[in-house]
Amino acid sequence: MDTPTATVTGQPLLLLRLEGLATLAAAAIAHDLAGGSWPLFAVLFLLPDLAMLGYLAGPRAGALAYNLAHSHLAPALVGGAGLATGNEATVAAALVWVAHIGFDRALGYGLKYPTGFTATHLGTIGTRRPSPQV
Repeated sequence: MDTPTATVTGQPLLLLRLEGLATLAAAAIAHDLAGGSWPLFAVLFLLPDLAMLGYLAGPRAGALAYNLAHSHLAPALVGGAGLATGNEATVAAALVWVAHIGFDRALGYGLKYPTGFTATHLGTIGTRRPSPQV
């Protein structure tokens, strides 16, 4: 079974979380500039978290579902399809999705390992880590 062997700490962790915050901000600004609906933004913002239902089928299925919904690959494909077809609503939805991923990463929720929900590429959720040093 894939087991995480390292935990991100210190300055790299701080930079990864700041990247998440920057992603959230950039996606929200792009959503606004694209004329996206803010009420729809609010409705769609937590939608990717429905992927956590995959954990009902076990940790391996849960990690796969969560990672598919929390990787930038899927919203990039959806946004690209929206741009290619001129579908502004699809582009706006993809930007909300990217904003959600940035929000999660800023909070320290990373991509999951199949060992369980708390094992992520950013470290173990719920583990007290030393404050990032600048």
